Amino acid sequence: MQALRVMPDLVTMWRAEFRGYNAQIFRRDLLAGITVAAVALPLALAFGVASGATAAAGLVTAILAGFIIGGLGGAGYQISGPTGAMSAVLIVLASRYGLEGVWTAGVMAGILIFLLGIFNLGQIVNFIPSAVIAGFTSGIAVIIFIGQIDNLLGVHTEAAENTLVKLIQYFRFDYTPNLAALGLSALVILVMLFWPQRFNARFPGSLLGLIVATLVAVLLNLDVPVIGTIPQTILLDQRLLPTSIPWEHISELFMPALSIAALGSIESLLCGTVAGRMTGEKLASNQELIAQGLGNIVIPFFGGVPATAAIARTSVAMKSGGVTRLTSLIHSATLLLAALVLAPVISRVPLAALAGVLAVTAWRMNEWGEIREIFHRRFKSAMFAFISTLIATVALDLTQAIILGIGLSALIFVFQSSQAKITFAPVSKEKMQADGYEMQYDANRILVIYITGPLFFGTVNTFNTVLERLNGNQDIILSLRTVPLVDTTGIAAIENLIHHLEGEGRRVYLSGLTEPVSSYLERAGVIQNLGENRVFWSAYEAIMAADQYRANVKRHTQEYAEVKGLSQG
Repeated sequence: MQALRVMPDLVTMWRAEFRGYNAQIFRRDLLAGITVAAVALPLALAFGVASGATAAAGLVTAILAGFIIGGLGGAGYQISGPTGAMSAVLIVLASRYGLEGVWTAGVMAGILIFLLGIFNLGQIVNFIPSAVIAGFTSGIAVIIFIGQIDNLLGVHTEAAENTLVKLIQYFRFDYTPNLAALGLSALVILVMLFWPQRFNARFPGSLLGLIVATLVAVLLNLDVPVIGTIPQTILLDQRLLPTSIPWEHISELFMPALSIAALGSIESLLCGTVAGRMTGEKLASNQELIAQGLGNIVIPFFGGVPATAAIARTSVAMKSGGVTRLTSLIHSATLLLAALVLAPVISRVPLAALAGVLAVTAWRMNEWGEIREIFHRRFKSAMFAFISTLIATVALDLTQAIILGIGLSALIFVFQSSQAKITFAPVSKEKMQADGYEMQYDANRILVIYITGPLFFGTVNTFNTVLERLNGNQDIILSLRTVPLVDTTGIAAIENLIHHLEGEGRRVYLSGLTEPVSSYLERAGVIQNLGENRVFWSAYEAIMAADQYRANVKRHTQEYAEVKGLSQG
């Protein structure tokens, strides 16, 4: 049924987006689309190479992603294409399984992302802590930079099993840098760093750097590796075909596909969240995932690599005045025109120049504001999660890094949540009277216990240890108002406490149950066994009920004694 609602929802979104559309808005979309294309062109070429594919594959990816994902996405401001984070995943995959493995994993990831959207699971990625995302992003930045050292230096070193081994290889110094390539890389880096920010929105420094470096290489006839032939088509000769799918490796490709799906979903929805704050327009997260899924299913059959929404290009689109998703479509049309007309020129761009673009991009993609906040504020758990995820991303497989980062965050959360507080509050008759409650019995026979935090397997030991000190004959009121949740271990602890105290002739009352806690206690039969007449909204109500019960018992005891005395007399 959900699948049947996708198109009607999308049509409704289009109608709202283009209501009141006119020539003035079109001019804004047109200029923004052309500007974004200028930013996307060098990045698409660079990320295509960085993914273990070709510059042409990156260009095809940007073109198709802009058309398919941009047209069907969950907001008009999203611009999708190849990204640095995705290229870090793909380069490892390409080295192990070749381009067929990259394409097949991309299709599998597209199916997974599509299903996330269809089944309304777009909010799942929100459970990944920001420190883990920052560590993962920084780790990817390191991978991208190390992966481009060959092109920066104009050398070719042997492949390595992971990024750290690759980095160590360079310290053998068994290679001779190509000074011309190194100079071109430095030239692009300097142009990007010193190009005024106010000009960057209209003419990006990355594109200027590529133009200058290419002109220098051609005019000086420098002997440096170049991009090579760019096919004047979006249907590449090297592409995924049904006959080229590596069926024997499908099971091995599932985890890489899961990494691509997780990364694509996270990056797209984070981009939508950031852009949504800037525009005030909320991203339709499930529709965005459906579009991302469809795009990534289709793109490999044209020879492209997996794509996702990109914060850099999206922000350029908005700052350049883009209003609707036509900005994404125009950006793709401009890139297609560049591929058809400028392919001979693009083919002469030095790989060292692309490496310079990627080096600066890797530096800038770090979440520096988030990192400074984590370390300046000395959030120890966040620092640990950040550093661990960064190291795992660089040293291990990216799938393992994601799992490790989330696992560490879960353990940190459990540890922090396990610091439950239990406060004993003897009832004061004077305080009750001051608050307007008149007690009939001895207030010293009632003890209120306030529990703060979740009552689950991580806190039950504290709960049991503290409550072992409950000596005497006081009735107990458990105030659970600040307990957001309980699990089966917490339920068992409450049941054991009730059984123990009731066995001593003491009564237990519950107060301040939140809806989730109340529902769980009812399903476990705790409330039924205890009796609903011992469950109250506030601790005061429970105190008065306990006092009334004690007073009634005392009165009945006295009456019984009097009757017995008369009968004996």
